[in-house]
Formats: sequence, structure tokens, C-alpha cells
Amino acid sequence: MRIRTLLTLTLATAALSGCATVSRYDAAGDVHALLVAIRNNDHAAFDARVDRSALKAQIESRLVREARSSKMSGGLQAAIIALAAPAADIAGAALVQPETFRYAANYYGYTPDRPIPDRIAIAAALRPLDSDHVCAAKTKDGPCLLTFTLEGGTWRLSGFDAEAVNLHFNR
Repeated sequence: MRIRTLLTLTLATAALSGCATVSRYDAAGDVHALLVAIRNNDHAAFDARVDRSALKAQIESRLVREARSSKMSGGLQAAIIALAAPAADIAGAALVQPETFRYAANYYGYTPDRPIPDRIAIAAALRPLDSDHVCAAKTKDGPCLLTFTLEGGTWRLSGFDAEAVNLHFNR
């Protein structure tokens, strides 16, 4: 029995010693806290784990890409591109709220009637991208729907896949 326990602890230590596993486990604590903030509509805890400037930049970039790929006339296209930053500010302020992300939490199965999974279960669902980025996908090989970045010791929501989210909204 002692040998089995020792072997189990050794394997667990080896598994946790890999950078990707440690990053996922560390990130899972902040992702869990974000999910609790969303569920509880706790704006302060939510804001501590969301990188609003990164999300606004992503929204602005998407608006600019859409305008550039459109068949609008040059003047109209330029005007829309010029308005992308203020539009992203407005959209970011309106949409980057716990209430908005409650839908994403429900999509992942974190509904109000079910307990939020523990840190280990969340870590298993996160995919390391590099040492400072992990993402959450609905399936193991699926697209990253939400991206988290390590900033100052806290993993913060820094990106989302708008196309994947749009597919879900249009069901």
C-alpha cells in the first residue's frame, strides 16, 4: 500500500512539474474566481480578472478588419475605420460586464443551478498556448473561445473568438 501511495504522489508531482500543467492549474484559480464573479454579478471581482483594454483592442481590430474587407467606397470605409476606436470603447463598456459573460458561462455548463467545478476540473479544460496564455475551448481540439493572459500574477480574460461565439448565438 505504501509503494502505491508513493508511486501515486511521485506521478502527481511529475505531472504538476511540467510548465503547461502548472500554468493551467494557476490559471484555473483565476478562471474559477471569474466564473464566481459572473455568477454573483460581482463587478469588482469581475474587473480584477478581465483585461478591458485587450478586449476593446480586439473589438476595434475586428471592426477595422470588417470595414477593410467590405466593398464600401473609400470614403465610407475610411470613416468607419476612423470610428472603430470610439465604437470599440462604447461596445467594450456596454458588453464587458458580468451579465454578458453569464451567457458564455452557461455555454460551458456553469449554470446557476450547478456548482462551479473546482480548480482541477477547470485546469483540465484549459489549453496552454504559451507560458503566459491559456484558452478555454468547448472541446479538446476545438477553437479557443476565451483566452486568458498572465499579467502581474493574475490570469485575466484577454480575448475571445467572436466567430465561434456568433455561431453559438445564431443557433
